[in-house]
Amino acid sequence: MAGHVVLVRHGETEWSRDGRHTGRTDIPLTKEGQRKATALAQPLRAWQFALVLSSPLRRALETCRLAGYGATAQVRPDLMEWDYGRYEGLTSRQIAEQNPGWSLWRDGGPDGETPADVGRRVDRVIAQVRQVAGDVLIFAHGHVLRVLAARWLDEPPAGGRHYALQTAALSVLGYEHEDPVISRWNLPEPEPRGA
Repeated sequence: MAGHVVLVRHGETEWSRDGRHTGRTDIPLTKEGQRKATALAQPLRAWQFALVLSSPLRRALETCRLAGYGATAQVRPDLMEWDYGRYEGLTSRQIAEQNPGWSLWRDGGPDGETPADVGRRVDRVIAQVRQVAGDVLIFAHGHVLRVLAARWLDEPPAGGRHYALQTAALSVLGYEHEDPVISRWNLPEPEPRGA
């Protein structure tokens, strides 16, 4: 059984900053995203990871590298962000103009993935993680990590709608009396020294 699973959402990109749905579009971090990704190295040093996993998308891999884990990370396509289909690159406001009442958590992405599709992917990751003796570090994306947290707790994939996740945030999954729990969620970066 894994000890703790530390989740890291990638640093800021232009699209995440602007509220655009960024699924499979492979875009880099902004300068601010790079700064915050680099700052993750300090709090992550407190852990000894038996396994480090990353999405293959550039923004996750760049965050992983800047945080100091690029050489040890194993890439897992199952950690790619939700495929938003025709809604890729659109803001929630733009989607609401086209399709009032739409919910990613209920409806999925048109011509993309459903919540159940994403749930199946993260279930495979969770099954692997639970076989690891020690702590695990995962670099990925907002929506897929929210689904992972829901499935960790044995909730349906749509339960991820309750777990907002900021860019460059750390979260920790673990156990309490053998029950899966969220130990910490959405931890902000540490303040720069001298601030």
